[in-house]
Parts: sequence; structure tokens; C-alpha cells
Amino acid sequence: MIKYSHIPPSSSPTRTINKDGAIEVLADEAEALKFKLTDGVDVAKDGTVYFTDASYKYNLHEFFQDIMEGRPRGRLISFDPISKRPNVLLTDLYFANGIAVSPHQDCVIFCETPMRRCRKYYIEGHKKGHVEKFIDNLPGMPDNIKYDGDGHYWIALPTGNTMFWDIAMRYSMVRKAAAMVDRWIGWIGRIKSEKNGGMLVVDINGKPVAHYRDVELTMVTSGFKLKNHLYIGSFILPYIIRIDLDQHPARHSQ
Repeated sequence: MIKYSHIPPSSSPTRTINKDGAIEVLADEAEALKFKLTDGVDVAKDGTVYFTDASYKYNLHEFFQDIMEGRPRGRLISFDPISKRPNVLLTDLYFANGIAVSPHQDCVIFCETPMRRCRKYYIEGHKKGHVEKFIDNLPGMPDNIKYDGDGHYWIALPTGNTMFWDIAMRYSMVRKAAAMVDRWIGWIGRIKSEKNGGMLVVDINGKPVAHYRDVELTMVTSGFKLKNHLYIGSFILPYIIRIDLDQHPARHSQ
């Protein structure tokens, strides 16, 4: 039986943990607005920390409510290790989730889960401060994104596209009804309907290269390629899966 522990609603500060296990809170707010659901994080070579605050209203255990309300409450934030101050780079994002600094250190790629897209925010060069499309119309709802050091980004897809999600994202009344049901059954009842989770591989320009998925796989929230193995896991369900990429080649995307 899967057991879930309750964490009371609170702010979601950004912390560091040293090699001795000591925890330091770097920041718990930006522009006088408390973090509620700090999510993806990556660090540039100059030490700047880039992270997302998925919602300023709901915490981790309430994230489905945020998605169903369909309001842009997410933010993209940087943390300067010298001044030790956070800086809000973008606001009005739809559940800002995973983030990855590009190999050229000129931009960060971030995911917006309900929009089924990842976008690019420039942190250097003549486009600094601009936002561009990286990839949209994903074959599922994106969570974390990781760069593998070998020319590819790996995007975790907790669930594939379904008729429910397509309809829910179009009609607010469907989202309101789903939010009400969620308050009664929670994730234990809902995860059974989420299918076709997996990992989408794209190149540095956002072009799909391969798609790992399984109809029974659900709630994949993160994945990482290490040598010839792919490791995937979930913060919802208690599993870690290792796939030998030589023995199990991906289904290539068109």
C-alpha cells in the first residue's frame, strides 16, 4: 500500500545542503511575495542559481488545484551568490516546472506543465531578457528537464496526452469539476487514469529525437541519462527505474 504523509501548507524556501548535511536557507521570497512551491533548479557555471516557483498560491500537495484553476501564478527566478538576493526574471507563468541551463550558458530552458511546452529565456548576449519557444505541443505534460552533457535534453512526462486533459485545458467548468473531485479522492484515486508516462529526448534546438514511454508507466517526474543507462523516478510513486539504452533503444520521434 502506498502511504502519503501530510505536509501542512507553508512557504517553500530555497535551501542549500553542504557535505556535512547542514541546511542553509538562501531565500524564501522575492519581491515581497513568499515562495509557495519552489520546483526546478539548476546552477550556471558562474554560480548563479536559476529556479522556478510553480505557484505563489498552492503548495506541493495542492498543485493539481493550481493547474485546474488555470491561472499563471508561476515565476522564473535567479539567485545571485554574491549579493545573496533573488531576482524575478519572469512572472505570469503557467505552473513553471523543470529548468535547465543551456550548455553554452546563454539561456535557460523551463517547462510550463499545463501548457505542454518548454520555453527559452536568454541570460546572456544581445537577446538577454527575451523569451522564445523551445518546444510546444509536447506528447504529454512536462515536469523536469535535464541536460545530459551530450547534446540532448531529457524531458519527464508524468502522463501522455489524454482526452480528459485536452478537454480540461479548453473548458474552465471541466477544470472546476475535476478540482472538486480531486479534493475527495486525491492522487490515490486519480493516478490510475494517468497513462503513457515516460521521457522525451530533444536536441539543443528543441527538435524531438526519441521518446521512451509505456502505456502502464505513470507519474514520471524526473529522469537522467548516465553513460548507457536511463534512470527515471517519481515524487508521487515510490519507484526508480533503470533502463539499459543499448538493450532497449528508444522509439524514435517523427
